[in-house]
Amino acid sequence: MKLAILSRAPRAYSTQRLRTAALDRGHEVKVLNTLRFGIDLSGDEPDLQFRGKQLSDYDAVLPRIGNSITYFGTAVVRQFEQMDVYTPNTAYGISNSRDKLRATQILSKHGIGMPATTFVRDRADVIPAIERVGGAPVVIKLLEGTQGIGVILAPDIKVAEAIIETLQSTRQNVLIQRFVKESKGRDIRALVVGDRVVAAMRRVAQGDEFRSNVHRGGSVEPVELDPAFEEAAVRSAQIMGLKVAGVDMLEGNDGPQVMEVNSSPGLEGIETATKLDVAGAIIDYIDNQVAFPQIDVRQRLSVSTGYGVAELLVHGDADIVGKTLGDSGLRERDISVLTLHRGTTVIPNPRSSHVLEPEDRLLCFGRLEEMRSMIPARRKRRQKVKKLPKHPIHDQD
Repeated sequence: MKLAILSRAPRAYSTQRLRTAALDRGHEVKVLNTLRFGIDLSGDEPDLQFRGKQLSDYDAVLPRIGNSITYFGTAVVRQFEQMDVYTPNTAYGISNSRDKLRATQILSKHGIGMPATTFVRDRADVIPAIERVGGAPVVIKLLEGTQGIGVILAPDIKVAEAIIETLQSTRQNVLIQRFVKESKGRDIRALVVGDRVVAAMRRVAQGDEFRSNVHRGGSVEPVELDPAFEEAAVRSAQIMGLKVAGVDMLEGNDGPQVMEVNSSPGLEGIETATKLDVAGAIIDYIDNQVAFPQIDVRQRLSVSTGYGVAELLVHGDADIVGKTLGDSGLRERDISVLTLHRGTTVIPNPRSSHVLEPEDRLLCFGRLEEMRSMIPARRKRRQKVKKLPKHPIHDQD
């Protein structure tokens, strides 16, 4: 395999470990400065220039895109994708994970456990937003922050309001997030490769510091993950579109609370803590996937007029509940089920003998008109009823 590692820091621990792991396995590997690429759209096919010359052919590319060059870096990764070069982390996945608000929106849509979070801009909305996440103390996060920078713990509402107002006056976007007290300055970093966690460590903050990042002086120790934490980490990475990711989670009373999904996780801390060859696991995974370049399933399967890909939710009152896939009538309606999602279980290419249950989600390819007819009318969002105080004060005439 011929592998390109996109990195502006060729001497960094992670870059060196990945390069060495690839060489030890007999692969050809180059570390290429992301900013020295040129995207060539002048010909009949997408192409890339490197240092002013046409880039040679590569089987795979491993992006290590820094936060400061996300826009250009993802453009380069996207060009590799269009050239059918395999990448474990797509441009779409990297972009999603870098935007903390977008990442939170995507994960919450899929029911991933996270600390309660709000995002507001008007000063009048700040205090109600803090109250919605549980009140002070509250965590304030810059959307563009990394390595614990731009993460502030405000002890009371007045301090939080002042911090947010100051940051917004400098045109900074901030998230307001519930402080998970029970985590006690600790979090878990799970390193996901493909569909499994290959290593995990617990990071513990130093002294009174509530941020446990290694860059903030936190200590690390290996940890054996509970199945719930492993499942949350893998699902979060997959939902974000990342095959190599560092998933940071708090140990909440209600189970794992995902804080962040990192598309370029550092390897030094977790390899030191666990004594595991994480870099080797990443290289082995890429080598196994090279024959299967990333494709956009929706684009490739939607070329036939009137056909496409859609996800169907099996509602409790649907007439297919309790029936097998073979007896559901879907095949007769020109609908093929590609994947069945049941809770956190994924059943690829389900057999016709599988019995459908309420809340199953079916990823289907078929006639769009038929699939559209199976979707019930959209229900209106229920308005939250505001509770009255115990002793209401009535207006007096």
